[in-house]
Amino acid sequence: MAGASLLTLLDDIAALLDDVAAMSKAAAHKTAGVLGDDLAVNAEQVSGVKADRELPVIWAVAKGSLLNKGILVPGALAISAFIPWLITPLLMLGGLFLCFEGAEKLIEMKQGGHKRSVGEVNEAEKIKGAIRTDFILSAEIIVLTLGVVAAAPFITQCVTLITMAILVTVGVYGFVAIIVKIDDAGLYLTQRDGKAVLQGIGRMLLSLAPKLMKTLSWVGTIAMFLVGGGILVHGVHSVAVLIESTAEYSADIPTIGVVLSTLVPTLLNGLVGIIAGFITVFVVSKFHHQSE
Repeated sequence: MAGASLLTLLDDIAALLDDVAAMSKAAAHKTAGVLGDDLAVNAEQVSGVKADRELPVIWAVAKGSLLNKGILVPGALAISAFIPWLITPLLMLGGLFLCFEGAEKLIEMKQGGHKRSVGEVNEAEKIKGAIRTDFILSAEIIVLTLGVVAAAPFITQCVTLITMAILVTVGVYGFVAIIVKIDDAGLYLTQRDGKAVLQGIGRMLLSLAPKLMKTLSWVGTIAMFLVGGGILVHGVHSVAVLIESTAEYSADIPTIGVVLSTLVPTLLNGLVGIIAGFITVFVVSKFHHQSE
């Protein structure tokens, strides 16, 4: 009897872990836009810090990020348990905010880069600013993950949210640590006397570092429109049906139908995201000017 109970328990645990793994994978896909932006933003947050203080600053922000998620995860679970109808509106707001941020980033890129504060910012202020930014991005990740697990049992929701919170924090800040040290590694290798191969690798790393940052920024921006637009589309049934019908129609086109049926929904989601983002930027800008 005891053996049978243990096997049942192990089977339940295995089933739970399978569900968590599947839902974590789906959540990672949904949050790709935020994660890309999270990487670029946090790597940029530590720019200007002395080389020997970069890793301590990243560690301090990572601890703040875990605290943020320690606040956000119970809040998300409470919403799911007591006011589940709020999940869809929050998802829509999260999707709209993703589109808004993407549009703002495109505008900033066109204007010559991100706005920077005047004067030097000390280390403590950088850490506080990075943690505040992380709270917004973490909230988006948790809300998007909650949308994926909304129909799952409470224990599955709990474990999936905690798993995502930990994996995202470790993954993002671990990768940020690598990114900000690429140029240091390149500089170290270029200074190795008599090691032509290593010096060549060093020069390549020095050249790669700024290009990687720019690529991350662009990938994150594009993904924000695709993910945010997709959330908005699925929240408006009539638009979702229209896009689905368009994809089905394009599938009948000879030769390229299969490719088009895959690309069309993605491109239309992105188009919806771009339109929604720039409309939101326009509305927010008008409201801001009127309130001044």
